[in-house]
Amino acid sequence: MIVYKKSKGEFLTDIEDFNIEDIVKENVLTKLHRKVGDSEYRSWQNSLQYMANVLRSEKIPGDAGIAIEYNIPRTGNRIDFIVSGQNETGVEHAILIELKQWDNIQMTAKDAMVRTRFKQGMSDELHPSYQAWSYSALLYGFNETVYTENIQLKPCAYLHNCKDLSAITNPFYGEYIAKAPVFCKDDKIELREFISSFIKHGDKRDMILRIENGRIRPSKALADNINSMLKGNSEFVMIDAQKIVQEETLAIATQSHASHKNVLIVHGGPGTGKSVVAINLLAKLSKKGLFASYVSRNSAPRVVYESKLTGSMKKSEISNFFKGSGAFTDTKTNSYDVLIIDEAHRLNEKSGMFKNMGENQIKEIINSSKCSVFFLDEDQKVTMHDIGTDDEIRKWATFYNAEVTTMKLTSQFRCGGSDGYLAWLDNTLQIRETANAVLDTRDYDFKVFDNPNDLRDTIYEKNRERNKARLLAGICWKWKSKKDPSIMDITIPEHDFSMRWNLGTDGMLWIMNPDSVSEIGCIHTSQGLEVDYIGVIIGPDFIVRNGEVITDAFKRASDDTATFGKKQKMKDNPKETTALLDQIIKNTYRTLMSRGMKGCYIYCVDKETQEYFRQVTL
Repeated sequence: MIVYKKSKGEFLTDIEDFNIEDIVKENVLTKLHRKVGDSEYRSWQNSLQYMANVLRSEKIPGDAGIAIEYNIPRTGNRIDFIVSGQNETGVEHAILIELKQWDNIQMTAKDAMVRTRFKQGMSDELHPSYQAWSYSALLYGFNETVYTENIQLKPCAYLHNCKDLSAITNPFYGEYIAKAPVFCKDDKIELREFISSFIKHGDKRDMILRIENGRIRPSKALADNINSMLKGNSEFVMIDAQKIVQEETLAIATQSHASHKNVLIVHGGPGTGKSVVAINLLAKLSKKGLFASYVSRNSAPRVVYESKLTGSMKKSEISNFFKGSGAFTDTKTNSYDVLIIDEAHRLNEKSGMFKNMGENQIKEIINSSKCSVFFLDEDQKVTMHDIGTDDEIRKWATFYNAEVTTMKLTSQFRCGGSDGYLAWLDNTLQIRETANAVLDTRDYDFKVFDNPNDLRDTIYEKNRERNKARLLAGICWKWKSKKDPSIMDITIPEHDFSMRWNLGTDGMLWIMNPDSVSEIGCIHTSQGLEVDYIGVIIGPDFIVRNGEVITDAFKRASDDTATFGKKQKMKDNPKETTALLDQIIKNTYRTLMSRGMKGCYIYCVDKETQEYFRQVTL
């Protein structure tokens, strides 16, 4: 999203008219639908004046392009300042500039991390060279215009208040400074020379607009790259909070020991990269010689990852890397250096098929490891047995006298519009009220279908591209084909529609087998995984009447394990159980509808519900 885009000459005029920060503030509000705080507003007043001083030179052409607060398409990341144009031979260049007001900077022992002072005190932050370089890597990796049209991205950082270069330019950070040079307060001329060495002529072809409208290239799938990652290769560039969480976790994990246990709680919604960070941590901790394992309650991600590693690793190695959450009922205290728990919101109290083993999975995990890392999204709790909450984790951390650290991952590259789509989803499902009442389908491919056959055919068509499209449904149809494979499970007679649940053949590998697109998945086989396009059939457990969402767990299939025991719980505590069941159903559809990185298509069995979704999209 382009917040501000003008020529250098127009930018300098806005500076001289003393209204540049007001223009940017208004554009952030109208285009990004986000209010601007006082500190951010003051940063524009300060930083943009410094950039104007750098640009006031005939060496940089007046028709060079200027973009401010450029929101990288389909991400939550913004590049502070861009200068665009052509070099002497006509090759297009974009100078990506990360602006910082820091003046007090210290080194850390963490990769690409420095320490600086804010109002609330000292804080560990990304080295600005790493940040600038990672944004360029993000554009190179995902934007087809940048990739195919030979647009040269030149990242750098400008710390216009910093005079002491010793920490920020220390050779410890040399790898990232080489990729994105850093300029400080007294380096105005050097930054001008850096820009002018690439920008000899103006932006003749509206480069920023072309990048904005560029097609998003197919993104890497975690499962497809897990083998390479566990061998130590960097398949994914960690962006912003991802890198901070990774480095902080590595530092804490390596310092943990039996008499000083640590628990990390990492909050993050869909698309924040929880699983990517988790697998990256597994690889890096193992490389350091620590005994670490990836843990999940849902077997689907583990089965997919394990299948990708079969043939390249010994079975014993694979089993050491991946564990179910119920594997620690009899584990000795501190047997593991680190346990990395993905989808921690899905942890249960009891373990085993009949829920008759162990005491509490969170307690057992913390007991078994010197350091436990819980990746958590409480809005993805989807069964009555899910106990994974921040409070529950803290309770058992206190029990074991473990030190607790809390961090947060913010939205990255997942659903188009990312934060905007997910906020709209929360608002539309009436999980929480947000400002995103209407979805612009130009940002994310969202469609409402009148006929489930059309939905199925569209998913089939999308799947031909990369085998990255699947159908999901709410658990409102019994699993009849379990006993008789000839029986169709999900039937909608008025449309002559019938399909089977996926559990009978491919099971948890349903998301990988190209032929399995002919079967429908559910929450249990899709949570923690992702595709390009998802089709969701919304069942009678979720309807809308006069704009109000009404959920009914008793419209779910009688063999639905997620709400097993609801009748007795309703008798014992109807008010609390009603609220819990409402949360489970809403969270289930939130999770299903956020599995698609490029698009989500839906069909509702209830017509008024179908119209409700249609009315809140453009």
